[in-house]
Amino acid sequence: MDHDSVLALFDQQIRQGRSGELATERSGFARHAVRVEGSDGSWATIVWSDLDESTVDLAIAEQIARFARLGRAFEWKLYTHDRPADLGQRLVAAGFHPEPEEALLVADTAELPTEVVLPDGVRLLPVTDAEGVRRVVRAHEAAFGTDHSALERRLVTQLAEEPEAMAAVVAMAGDVPICAGRVEFHRGTQFASLWGGGTAPAWRGRGVYRALVAYRTRLAAERGYRYLQVDALPDSQPILSRLGFVRLGTTVPYIYER
Repeated sequence: MDHDSVLALFDQQIRQGRSGELATERSGFARHAVRVEGSDGSWATIVWSDLDESTVDLAIAEQIARFARLGRAFEWKLYTHDRPADLGQRLVAAGFHPEPEEALLVADTAELPTEVVLPDGVRLLPVTDAEGVRRVVRAHEAAFGTDHSALERRLVTQLAEEPEAMAAVVAMAGDVPICAGRVEFHRGTQFASLWGGGTAPAWRGRGVYRALVAYRTRLAAERGYRYLQVDALPDSQPILSRLGFVRLGTTVPYIYER
């Protein structure tokens, strides 16, 4: 894999293009950034920016003012190669707080395993309705220990408005959701992306996470996507690297609370 060319393609097709999103605005601070918002208003993220010292502070202030008027929090997703080089420091100075750093990982789907191997007593359930989404949320809350009600609203909306743009799956041990993840299909691009995958503590180290990666890889390959992308936390990065993902950089979500 040519890292530089794949990174440039990721920026062009995913961060700047954002095909298949529920709502996208190339906002007008203008030609220098792309902001993505859920149609239900539950989330908003600045996913790409191309700023310099003469434009960055005004751009940050404009976005803070916009979301203050709306009474909503929002996210600015910063990548290693974004400019200016001190953008993260400027965001913190403006009142954002950084979430944990994630590794930007990409793999060629043709080079990843697609055989699903599960521990005894575990089965996979595709998510097709609101009850399935609730299982996803229960699995995430068991794995991460945080509230995922906002994600529940987002996934229910996505299933209703663009079901073909996403596939989610839950690993069940009996009637208990122990792991869940989704793959998002970015139409008009060569990329699909993996999200979620955290596993309940009692089931970690038993191959459940790897099985969900293989399941979603197969779905992406069947639809003709060449690349899979993941923003990986430290716990999952070693597993993904062993499967064939390569690191192209890092990304940090900066959150501004209203």
